[in-house]
Amino acid sequence: MARPQVQMVPIDASVYKSPVLKKVNQLTQALASGGQLPTLAELNVFNVREVREMAPTEVSTEIERMVVGVVSSILRGEGFRYAVPSRTTANQIYVTELDRIVLADKLSVRDFTNMSAVRKTAITTKVMELVHQLLAKGIHVTKRDLFYTDVKLFKDQSESDTILDDVACMVGCTRSSLHVVASEKGVVVGRIAFRDDGDLIDCTRMGVGGKAIPPYIDRLTDITYVRCVQCVSKRVDRSDAKFILLVEKDAAFMRLAEDRFYNKYPCIILTAKGQPDVATRMFLKRIQNELHLPVLGLVDSDPYVGLKILSVYMSGSKNMSYDSASLTCRDIKWLGVRPSDLTKYKIPDQCRLPMKETDIKTGKDMLEEEFIKKNPLWSKELELMLKSKEKAEIQALSTFGFQFLTQEYLPQKLRDGDWI
Repeated sequence: MARPQVQMVPIDASVYKSPVLKKVNQLTQALASGGQLPTLAELNVFNVREVREMAPTEVSTEIERMVVGVVSSILRGEGFRYAVPSRTTANQIYVTELDRIVLADKLSVRDFTNMSAVRKTAITTKVMELVHQLLAKGIHVTKRDLFYTDVKLFKDQSESDTILDDVACMVGCTRSSLHVVASEKGVVVGRIAFRDDGDLIDCTRMGVGGKAIPPYIDRLTDITYVRCVQCVSKRVDRSDAKFILLVEKDAAFMRLAEDRFYNKYPCIILTAKGQPDVATRMFLKRIQNELHLPVLGLVDSDPYVGLKILSVYMSGSKNMSYDSASLTCRDIKWLGVRPSDLTKYKIPDQCRLPMKETDIKTGKDMLEEEFIKKNPLWSKELELMLKSKEKAEIQALSTFGFQFLTQEYLPQKLRDGDWI
């Protein structure tokens, strides 16, 4: 297939020489000079379970192999059982050098003769059967579709979702390799173009709503290709963005999109509209890997819905630690809103929110997390938040005007290199 011929919305070439981007360019250079991350083996980290993208035929073959193993177990008189990787919290390992959580390779037995495990064993078998059917037909379905195939057995979608992760871990593949995905949630806008299942998408022309990040990340191609806007006669295999702006909330995303922030400060803006979903995490990881751009995070000054969300993008979630290699981004910078910003930008008291006991507990628990301990500046900000017992939303900046975020706050942050 020919490369996409894209002439993105043109921007003034002087933008790239703006002093506002000087610190960003330095950050990009530092990222590029950082070299390749070591592998787990090079770090002498063994006995961990990590998955990879697998072709449908590979996944089907592995499911068939496991079923044959179950039949053999029954014929040997050992009963109907599965060896399932344990994904408990106690089985999670934080690898400091990689700044992500991995899953120790420890198995538990799911036995049909054990009364407490009968339903889980039955659900595991059903999910494997459904996945095998999907792969044979070459189609994808949502997790909700999967649940509705047997509501009586699954009872609640959380049960089928959990077993789906178990099956991916048993097979040794990413969850997307099972052809079961979550509904579209994340959106992207800005200086990037790609093909989505063959269709050319120019994210500079997606309006205020942005382009929905498709759940089938494996069908995205030509992500890095755009036509050079400074000299249209040239073609370069690279986006002209200077950084990726990761935004927690849809409201902030819409303000950035409507103000065409990405044309004034060349960037790619994306959000999962709250808690990050798998597709958004995979998309972020992929564009960071292919474009080699720094990621700056814009979240609420809040230990749970702000900093915790940022940590999932960076270090991974414990329930999907088996796939952290394809779901985490190294060295995300915390741009804002940080606790120290409340004083620095004179956020009025009425725009600040008192922390609840649950917020305080979450904050204290996060201080014990390895990824926080690794970054003293993050710890300092979190301690400041706990001391003041105040939090604030990104929208608190609107007290100074609806466009304060895009015209004052972010430009100053970029100019000063004010991220940690």
